[in-house]
Amino acid sequence: MSDVTEPDTTLWRVAADDPALHDVLVLVRAAFQDMDGRIDPPSSAHHLTVDNIQAHCRKGGEVWAIGQAPVGCMFLTPKPTALHLGKLAVREDRRGHGLCRALVDHAERRAIVLGLPALELETRVELTEIHRVFSRLGFTVVNMGTHTGYTEPTEYQLRKVISSSADS
Repeated sequence: MSDVTEPDTTLWRVAADDPALHDVLVLVRAAFQDMDGRIDPPSSAHHLTVDNIQAHCRKGGEVWAIGQAPVGCMFLTPKPTALHLGKLAVREDRRGHGLCRALVDHAERRAIVLGLPALELETRVELTEIHRVFSRLGFTVVNMGTHTGYTEPTEYQLRKVISSSADS
């Protein structure tokens, strides 16, 4: 018998009134912190609050976490033609262990349940390592966007078409 405890990788939906929303907020802010000074304009994660997350949940959005003390999370928002995946975050010491893939795979299953044919997300132009991660997960760039007040593109919109035959 080993003394090493396996990390909790349970995937669960966080309710609007769950005290764990504070832990989700802390996780998102920490995960997005390395973007400071790299992206312009700054990340909207700086403006995220527990109240914002609660409102997201109450307006039909979903927040999913991995681990009872969250080590990964994502926000899902149903749109007319896709399930929007936002604020996907994995704790720095747990990156490279398949948690991002597990979250994206779960988002695919949720899209199928919701009758949506694709996943979409935005990522900043400067974050080339993030582009590579999502490319390996089957996403392609479908559009570029420009934040208000900027003249050059600041973000890419990525899309992944999913098959309704995926595991549900």
